[in-house]
Amino acid sequence: MRLYAVVAAGGFRRHATYRVATAAGVFTNTVFGFIMAYTYTALWDQRPQLGGYDLSQAVTYVWLGQALLMTAAMMGGGFEDELIERIRTGDIAIDLYRPVDLQLFWLAGDLGRAAFHLAGRGIVPMALGALAFDLSLPANPLVWVAFLFAVLFGVVVSFAIRFLVALSAFWLLDGAGVAQMTFIAGLFFSGMVLPLNVFPGALGEVARALPWSSLLQVPADVFLGKYSGWGLVGAYAFQIGWAAALLTAGRLLQTVATRRVVVQGG
Repeated sequence: MRLYAVVAAGGFRRHATYRVATAAGVFTNTVFGFIMAYTYTALWDQRPQLGGYDLSQAVTYVWLGQALLMTAAMMGGGFEDELIERIRTGDIAIDLYRPVDLQLFWLAGDLGRAAFHLAGRGIVPMALGALAFDLSLPANPLVWVAFLFAVLFGVVVSFAIRFLVALSAFWLLDGAGVAQMTFIAGLFFSGMVLPLNVFPGALGEVARALPWSSLLQVPADVFLGKYSGWGLVGAYAFQIGWAAALLTAGRLLQTVATRRVVVQGG
């Protein structure tokens, strides 16, 4: 486990070196945060309590989305591009010979990346949003802790999805198309465009049942106090269940893909 802790720390330091890109990202998140916040304000002025949120909660949801956009890699840009490239070039064979577990290695690095983006690109936009708008910030410190756990589980779910996408390159040789389709679906079904609670009827039920809701909708609702007691346990169980299922699927696909590499290599 110490090895994977070192890999996670390395992932954090690696992304921390891109200071200019981080500053540009903070600026971008802040600008889009203001655009979305004013859009939500206009919408909620016409439909108060839409989706079970008041205006303050809706605007808070916007800034949480900006804070978690890169943390949960809703638009990709994490390890998957590098892994796809290593599969395409054949360098993955070297990775498979290393005395580390392929899935855990990439998971550890992705957790380090997520930790950096939460601190580096999440705090500042959220703080600026709190200065400009009346946000619903939890008064209970335990809610903040519960929120961080929900974010952690959401990041693991995000990793598991992206790991499966990356492994598709073993068969497609270029997983860019699958990645783009997955990330478009992720943006929509994570609740980044609109809270999933706003979606009507069966569409809303299906959207909330998909794994992408773990990335933003569930952490945001934890932050906004929508879950407590057994409801919070249920929210965690939903995230952990999807994480376990997707990680298991990734493990099985990795086993099949490893055999494929051995066959291709003679």
